[in-house]
Amino acid sequence: MTPTELSKQEEHLFQVLSSKRFLQMEGLSNEVAFFIYPYDPEDALTVAGAKKRVKNRLANKGIEVSEINLYDLSVEMLKERGVWDRLLALEPEQDKADFRELLQGMLDPQLHIAPAVRAKLAEGDFDIFFLTGIGEVFPYIRSHNVLNNLQSVVTGKPMLMFFPGRYEQSDTLGSSLVLFGRLKDDQYYRAKNILEQEA
Repeated sequence: MTPTELSKQEEHLFQVLSSKRFLQMEGLSNEVAFFIYPYDPEDALTVAGAKKRVKNRLANKGIEVSEINLYDLSVEMLKERGVWDRLLALEPEQDKADFRELLQGMLDPQLHIAPAVRAKLAEGDFDIFFLTGIGEVFPYIRSHNVLNNLQSVVTGKPMLMFFPGRYEQSDTLGSSLVLFGRLKDDQYYRAKNILEQEA
């Protein structure tokens, strides 16, 4: 993505996120207020900078953003349960598939991630929820599983997931998340592409 394209997207993000229509979740016709910002994985650092600037501009307008990075949340949860150091020691010698299965159980979106997100969001008031760190937790945590399990957690406020890949939408095939532009996650049709939203 060229710097010009990125700055246009950044401005679009700010305009949409700060609009009354978005904040009041108008025009959703009873659908969940989940939005996805897909971006090329190689633009991750630039997008992180843009996200920070957008958050600052929103804060200057009195719009509070609560951001949760799934990777940071996962590490925090594993440390709280006292298993982090054991996992680090186990990882080099364990079979990759077995290790992935072990982590998937410990970081199950329904049993562990969703309740942890609920607890974090309850810590303070916010207007918009940003979900980040999607690429860092693959393949232990799959984005569509997280989204499905957050539908009962993130209610009454819009959520924007920063997604390193493509969000493909098709009338015939439905919508699917393609992580890193290569790995097709399961279909997830309830979110909207933020870049296609009007301010």
